[in-house]
Amino acid sequence: MRKLLLAPLALAAGLMGGAAAAQETLTVGAYPSNPPWEFKNEQSEFEGFEVDMIREIADRMGMELDISDLGFQALFAATSSGRIDVAISTITITEDRLQNQAFTQGYYDADLSLVSIEGGVTGLDEMDGQPVGAIASSTGEAWINENMEEYGFSDYRSYPSQQNLLLDVRAGRIAGAVGDITGFQFAAQQMPDLQIAERIVTGDQYGMMLPQGSDLLEPINAAITEMKQDGTMAEIYERWLGEAPGPDSAAINVLPVPESGGGD
Repeated sequence: MRKLLLAPLALAAGLMGGAAAAQETLTVGAYPSNPPWEFKNEQSEFEGFEVDMIREIADRMGMELDISDLGFQALFAATSSGRIDVAISTITITEDRLQNQAFTQGYYDADLSLVSIEGGVTGLDEMDGQPVGAIASSTGEAWINENMEEYGFSDYRSYPSQQNLLLDVRAGRIAGAVGDITGFQFAAQQMPDLQIAERIVTGDQYGMMLPQGSDLLEPINAAITEMKQDGTMAEIYERWLGEAPGPDSAAINVLPVPESGGGD
């Protein structure tokens, strides 16, 4: 009788142990050419703002971490298919993306900018009749498509990586590029012939992207909340951006998990 009673308990324990084992490693996708958010050091190890974030999150969840090197466009297919648990790489939370993906709360206020070569255009009002570029599938690309007529860009050119995009800016093949202002500011420190021609205020925020219905969304989001409340996020922010977040910053204020409004 005792063996009969213990058998179901042992089976349940085995199933629970198997489920836990399946979640021992947090699989993450990251675009590796995105400093200061994600990049590889001389030892080919990932470093950066969001890398420090996800390492801290995995540690708080008691999980190992496995970061895969993926192109920016590939991140969306990788989460949708369940190939990875979560994607990082300055992914802006948008209504369109919420139709197919899940996001944590925002943790960085994400303005765009126009970057150009020194001596080139100094603002969007000088881009009439000029070619412009952005990384494929980025919010910079979406912004350009929405504003082609207003600013009169002669044509739009899509790039697979920020490196190729900025090389064409420096070579004069495009008059300017639109993308994450922090990434462009970081690039301009390494390439003094680049300049931030104009800041483009968007009101957007970055979040970590997961498959819809993921069981990991709640614990990852809870870890982000803890990091905001205990000062860890502010420390990461200052470490990589060289300044403390402002009092209204998404880096220190707990926000709701974004949900689709059902729009187009």
